[in-house]
Amino acid sequence: MSKYVFVYHAPMTPAEAAPPAPEDMAAVMGEWNAWAGKVGNGLVDFGTPLANGVRVAADGSTAPGQREVAGYSIIEADNLEAAVQLAKVHPHLNMPGGCEIEVHEAQQIPGM
Repeated sequence: MSKYVFVYHAPMTPAEAAPPAPEDMAAVMGEWNAWAGKVGNGLVDFGTPLANGVRVAADGSTAPGQREVAGYSIIEADNLEAAVQLAKVHPHLNMPGGCEIEVHEAQQIPGM
């Protein structure tokens, strides 16, 4: 099995969003936990919300991140197609504002 990183994009980060009502948060987490159940033992790292991305250049200069990265998860799947199928049923895609998921295959580092 290979590892895949799901990078979640949203028009705003969780820190910028209005706090949800407790019952709404419970419903959203229920959807995420149901998705995690579909992934099963392949869920390597459930992930966490992310905010305040900073790009660092070789010269040491910094700039705000260019994409709205809202979070990540790491899964194991048989192949990229299987990982993409899991992304297609992910509850992040149902969030308001046109959310997206990037799926990246983690590559082995030669000699490690």
